[in-house]
Amino acid sequence: MKSTLAIYGIQDINDNGYPEYVHDHSLVYMENGNIVKMLELERATRKKHDNSMHKNLFELLKSEKLVSSDNYDVVFVDNILGRSFISANGKIRFEAPLNYDLKTDIEKGKCWWLDKEIDGYALNHELAHVYSCIPFFGTFKENSLLVHFDGGASLSNFSAWIWKNNKIELIEYNWNLKQISSFYNANALNFFILNVNRNEHNSLPGKYMGFSSFGVYDRKIENWLSENNFFENIWKNKITFFESVDKNFGIKIQNFSTNDTFLQNIAATIQQIFTRIVIEKLKNLQISTKTEFLYYTGGSALNIITNSEIISNQIFKNVFIPPCTSDTGLALGAASYLEMKKGNEIKIHNPYLNNWNLEANNIDYSYETIKKVAQLLSEKKVIGVCNGNSEIGPRALGNRSIISLANCKQLAKKISQELKKREWYRPLAPIMLEKNTKYFTGLEKIHHLSKFMLLEFDILKNKFSEIEGVVHVDGTSRIQTIFNRNDNEFIFDLLTVLDLNYNIKALINTSFNRKGEPIVHTMENAVDAAKEMNLDALIYNGKFIEIN
Repeated sequence: MKSTLAIYGIQDINDNGYPEYVHDHSLVYMENGNIVKMLELERATRKKHDNSMHKNLFELLKSEKLVSSDNYDVVFVDNILGRSFISANGKIRFEAPLNYDLKTDIEKGKCWWLDKEIDGYALNHELAHVYSCIPFFGTFKENSLLVHFDGGASLSNFSAWIWKNNKIELIEYNWNLKQISSFYNANALNFFILNVNRNEHNSLPGKYMGFSSFGVYDRKIENWLSENNFFENIWKNKITFFESVDKNFGIKIQNFSTNDTFLQNIAATIQQIFTRIVIEKLKNLQISTKTEFLYYTGGSALNIITNSEIISNQIFKNVFIPPCTSDTGLALGAASYLEMKKGNEIKIHNPYLNNWNLEANNIDYSYETIKKVAQLLSEKKVIGVCNGNSEIGPRALGNRSIISLANCKQLAKKISQELKKREWYRPLAPIMLEKNTKYFTGLEKIHHLSKFMLLEFDILKNKFSEIEGVVHVDGTSRIQTIFNRNDNEFIFDLLTVLDLNYNIKALINTSFNRKGEPIVHTMENAVDAAKEMNLDALIYNGKFIEIN
């Protein structure tokens, strides 16, 4: 039986140096249900959210000796802009059938690969999102609701499916929730509040989520925003917003500042609107379908405030969200779908999957190295980690992380604002052992999604001082929990030594990248970034490297 090569590489509407409608191109190669090779394009090209697969595909395949299609089937993921792919050199070409309704299966298209015509398949964007869950959680549980929710997929921005009797059934797909997803990628007011340029729209959701915690929800603000269509189209006329604020609230604002309390309250109100509508939609779907489990994907599933509310509302017996819930997981979802259709069981994988053009995933470290790193961390040193394969998705989970003590606000500020050049309002996340997540939260059981840094937790007030560098303004923390040694051996051993020998129960864990760049991929990336950010040391595949 042939292997599977999956490609997400639909070309954007323009080629002006930054993603507009298309972002986060990726490649996945699978054999017998196992992920052999995977790449988020940005990790190789060093261009954040890169969408230039058509320019790079041939050379990427050549570098891993995968140009010949004799041993694999090819599946492409579509996009709202279309269903065709042509590589820059013209050697790889694919066209899928044009549809006016959403299909529940892959579709055969016309594919030219080098000098011959081969079988090629298309999978819609919606299903690719949904099936990106499989490599991390296994086949969907019986009687599950499968939901995709993003800015725009193939024929919808929201789709819902049921998994029963080992098959998938489409419930609905539509654009009914487009306005609330647009809060984070298209609404002019929100861009102005955070002073984010339109060409940086992929960075807005994470920033806005962190910023919203500084404000409070206000019903009057919600009604006013709704009456004014959330000021979503004031790109060339900011004055109308300032005049409306003065008229309705008696507040004179002349410019947008992240220190402005009223603007903080707008952000908090918009975040609560988003969360409330999502919860209501999921509750209604659960009631109508009587499903027990939720698999939730798409870019909107990166909103950890909403994710945490979904869990706390106990709408479902369990909730599953992959670490690559954004478009970074589309090729993975497509590969998984085709592999399952061939009858292959998809193996359970950890999130450390980016391995294109990396040396073997061998992390070799000694107990002496662990002790040395622990000692340096206890002295408030800042260390970069570049071990094995890098994480899939937008969040560093211990293999491409910058780590340091979590109990010092000044140190956290230094890392976030001075070394990484991040905005003042953005929180840092901690990483800790499961027992310490319980210690800081008072919870008896920690939800498994904490493994992927997809939830926030209320921190016990009497524990604030022990991790003050990673407690957000609202008293929450976006904890990544290490449940057992198999999650990440190096981090588990390091956290264990810190806990036993230094009574240090958590570390700052932030992504290992310079401002405006993707997470580091290779040793060269890591060394360059560590030097520029003036880190104190680097761990590469378990080896200690001094910097400067």
